Amino acid sequence: MSTSGSQVSHPGKVSFDEVKEIFSNHLTEHNLRRTPERFAILEEIYNRTDHFDAEALYIHMKTSNYRVSRATVYNTLELLVNCDLITRHQFGKNLTQYEKSYGFKQHDHLICVECGKVIEFCDPRIQQIKSTMGELLHFDVLYHELNLFGRCKDGCK
Repeated sequence: MSTSGSQVSHPGKVSFDEVKEIFSNHLTEHNLRRTPERFAILEEIYNRTDHFDAEALYIHMKTSNYRVSRATVYNTLELLVNCDLITRHQFGKNLTQYEKSYGFKQHDHLICVECGKVIEFCDPRIQQIKSTMGELLHFDVLYHELNLFGRCKDGCK
């Protein structure tokens, strides 16, 4: 299930060349092959504006005549998570979804339990709470995830 939401917290478009270089360096550092299929998957992800699951990405690439195997898609997603170019989310119902993350600000999610729609939002008060709690409890907060689950008020579309 591929879902989409507004991208209110994201700045301007990230340079694909920059992302490609980061991935290339990661592969080289870990003695992994730099295959055209891996870079095609990366490019497809950075052309997207939505959250997606691995199977939806695989099917989209196959229908777009890319020669990639399901295993290559899953393995490449893991590599991209490891080098912080994408983020993995567990939005309930045992469905793992991903989104591009390089050059994008921290944000949080509203998830519809009926249709699976994901809406992104950014509220500076959450950052303030994170900072305050870190100071009060002498804790270095590195990141956070906030997912709010509910139902679309206007009905699922």
